[in-house]
Amino acid sequence: MRSLTIVIAALLAAACGDSQTSDSAAMPVAGAASAASAPNAESTPPSAMQAAATPAAAGTAETGPVQGLGGRTGELINPDNSTMVFLYYDLAGLTPPIDNWVEQDNRVQFAQPLDKAERRKAVRAEYESAAAAVRGVGAIRLSMNANLSEYDPSYGEFSVRALAPSSVITFNDLGQKVELRFANGRQAQVWRVPQADAQAVRDKIGYGPGVSLDTLLRITGVQPGPGGGTITTEVVEYQMQTQSGLTIARVQIAQR
Repeated sequence: MRSLTIVIAALLAAACGDSQTSDSAAMPVAGAASAASAPNAESTPPSAMQAAATPAAAGTAETGPVQGLGGRTGELINPDNSTMVFLYYDLAGLTPPIDNWVEQDNRVQFAQPLDKAERRKAVRAEYESAAAAVRGVGAIRLSMNANLSEYDPSYGEFSVRALAPSSVITFNDLGQKVELRFANGRQAQVWRVPQADAQAVRDKIGYGPGVSLDTLLRITGVQPGPGGGTITTEVVEYQMQTQSGLTIARVQIAQR
């Protein structure tokens, strides 16, 4: 058995060197109807979002800055539900109904009458700050659970099912539903590995198909819809790890 360093080098070369995609559609990972476990809790106060929502320069050492829709270069890291709702409104060029959200906020609804005006002012300031924090965001770094298929020796590949075209990640908050999809999922789901190295991959993962992905997504489009809408992205790269945190591979997806 060759050393782990040589195995990973071979895997990366195989994953990045061939841009042919599979014709078979993969199913999303188990759990609801989404490819990853997105938060689905009650509304998060915008003040709690600021660290995650503040855009940073998006990019990688290999590819340089990542430009999303309209030349945006800001980046979100594992955004929560509320942040994704604000991002959707900003991408779509829509004005978020902040006045309505303020009145529906529990901190305003259940405030004492003498405190309500001041509480309303403070909550509105938080929402406006959260809306401003996502301006210019064009990329998202997202950690997600995934299932790796069995190795297909006919095509020399694994399928990363969480990145399949059918996969949807859903964010619900503020009475809105925002879906995240992968425009290049047909290509991104394919991870090519030489047959001689495939068993070493399975041995490293161990029992079960579960792996985790740290993905870099470039925002390419937005589609408004009733009560929310869809944000379309392209997978730029991902790091695959075992559930215990061991790195299996770092894979870049050829961009069109």
